[in-house]
Amino acid sequence: MTNPADTMPFAKLMGVNVTEASADKIMGELLVRDDLCTAGGVLHGGAIMAFADALGAIGGFMALPPGAVGTTTIESKTNFLGGAKAGVTVRGETTPVHRGRTTSVWQTNIATTDGKPVALVTQTQMVLWPR
Repeated sequence: MTNPADTMPFAKLMGVNVTEASADKIMGELLVRDDLCTAGGVLHGGAIMAFADALGAIGGFMALPPGAVGTTTIESKTNFLGGAKAGVTVRGETTPVHRGRTTSVWQTNIATTDGKPVALVTQTQMVLWPR
């Protein structure tokens, strides 16, 4: 499978690796590198949010209604549940909560590979139509 995150320059820069992608579930991984961390060597909250946003955007794109041309994030809410230290890999699992003509809502659970919860993110993607 070609990595869908490679089509998004920032996700590619971060190192987002999509391991599964369908309209019903997106799975991805991110190696926690030093340059993605806070001064304490823990994955930065913005990196967590960007990781989830990339996975949700892929889900939103894969679930577009016929005739739509893309999506854009219009809302995102993150609950930070725990940290992930540099050198650890985190996994994200994104699933749809709602898929409609104008919006879709996606929920992403992020955890370390040993199952320690890191964050729960809910985002809304607006469906873009041709002008």
